[in-house]
Amino acid sequence: QVQLVESGGGLVQAGGSLRLPCAASGRTFTMGWFRQAPGKEREFVAYINWNGAITVYADSVKGRFTISRDNAKNTVYLQMNSLKPEDTAVYYCAAEMSSRLTASPNNYNYWGQGTQVTVSS
Repeated sequence: QVQLVESGGGLVQAGGSLRLPCAASGRTFTMGWFRQAPGKEREFVAYINWNGAITVYADSVKGRFTISRDNAKNTVYLQMNSLKPEDTAVYYCAAEMSSRLTASPNNYNYWGQGTQVTVSS
């Protein structure tokens, strides 16, 4: 059992930045960030493999968001720059425990509680 805790969300103006940490209670493999806006399905944002050598992003965030990890701290980060109002959502981190590289939320085994990000125009 792995517990995930996100933090760092908040209210920011368009063009601003936020950094979301996700702390895990133990070792993790592939880690993903997803988001869900009101009335919409949960969507993929980014994932990173176990050693940080492979990162994949959704087209909507490519060039603006960066996923990284510090395995010594069991923490994954999502650096979000040039934020837009359409980035407003609850952001979730998730852990996939078989090293599979996947953007499908159905393949992730553990989820955090989410952190709200609101971008004002």
